[in-house]
Amino acid sequence: MRIIGIDPGTAICGYGIIDVEGSRLKPVTYGAITTPKELTDSQRLELLFNDLSDILEEYKPDKFGVEELFFNRNVTTAIKVGQARGVILLAAEQQRIPLYEYTPLQIKQAVTGYGKADKEQVIYMTMNILGIREKIKPDDTADALAVAICTAHSSHRERLMEKVRL
Repeated sequence: MRIIGIDPGTAICGYGIIDVEGSRLKPVTYGAITTPKELTDSQRLELLFNDLSDILEEYKPDKFGVEELFFNRNVTTAIKVGQARGVILLAAEQQRIPLYEYTPLQIKQAVTGYGKADKEQVIYMTMNILGIREKIKPDDTADALAVAICTAHSSHRERLMEKVRL
C-alpha cells in the first residue's frame, strides 16, 4: 500500500510518500512544494494544486492523509492554510484517493506515543521509523511524513478491526 501525507500550507506544503510492506514503512519520496511570495494568492494556490496533482499522478498513492487545520492566533495564516487545504482536498478527490484527516495531537501520538511531543521529537521518531539518516528539512516535510505514518497506523488498526468483526 502506498500512502501520501500532506502538511498543508500555501508558502510551503510538505509532502511525504511511504510504502507499507507488512509491518515495515519505507520512504518513497518526500519534499516540499514552495510558492514564490511575489505571486498572488490565486496563483500560489494554482501552483500548489498543479504540483500536487503531478505528484499524485506520478506516485499513485492508495491513501491520502492530511493534517487538519490547527487554528492559531493569526487569523490571516489560518485562512491561507484553509485555502491551501481546499485545493489539496480537491486534488485528492479528483484522483479518487481515499482521504484521512488527523489533528496534530493524533499525528504526534501515532509517531512518538505522546500527543504533546515537540517538533524535534516528531522529526527524530519520523526519521527512526522510516530509516532516514539525514535530518529531514524543512519541518513541513517531516510533518508530512509523520502524517503518512499516522495514516499507515490508522489503516493497520482498521484492518485489525475488520478481522475482529469477521
